[in-house]
Amino acid sequence: MKNIIFDLGGVLLNLGVAKTRDAFIKLGLTQIDDLFRIGHAHGFFRDYEIGTISDEEFVEKARQLCHPGTSDSQVIDAWNIMLLDFPAERVQLLKQLKTKYQLFLFSNTNAIHLQAFSKSYRQVYGAALDDLFEKAYYSHVINQRKPDVPAFEYVIKDSNIDAAETLFIDDALVNVEGARQAGLQAVHLTDGKTILDLGL
Repeated sequence: MKNIIFDLGGVLLNLGVAKTRDAFIKLGLTQIDDLFRIGHAHGFFRDYEIGTISDEEFVEKARQLCHPGTSDSQVIDAWNIMLLDFPAERVQLLKQLKTKYQLFLFSNTNAIHLQAFSKSYRQVYGAALDDLFEKAYYSHVINQRKPDVPAFEYVIKDSNIDAAETLFIDDALVNVEGARQAGLQAVHLTDGKTILDLGL
């Protein structure tokens, strides 16, 4: 094993997706479960994750599904409330692993979340999150998302790594299955487990 590709949310960054679900339902966006949940994004949520619509378009589309009078800032706050913390022990493990492996990040995310979690990481650790990795791949930047095999193939080719020598870690089984189809060794981080339990 020479390389490790990490998912972000649920693996390095704690997520509270239920918080966003509850916040959107309170705002009147009751079909949130159909549009977004762990490992799945549909409709304009998917479009936003692959960068084909702007921040403004995403917020407007969400706001149109909410109660009349809902503001842009309420939509953004509801969207960001799922982003919790980066536990120090996980960050420390990454710093240790970086001395033995090439580390990469591959996250299905979006511009609003990237800005929010990058800011929170810097506030706590005084550095850029991306500095932990050789390179970070964000779905909205590369216009591709997990679990699509071509998305994994893009990361493998761009990072110039051998898939057979690379471990991928994700908390969504569908993404793990996609990674395996692309030739990566992959581990499903199940509920209640953290990367500290993997014996890396």
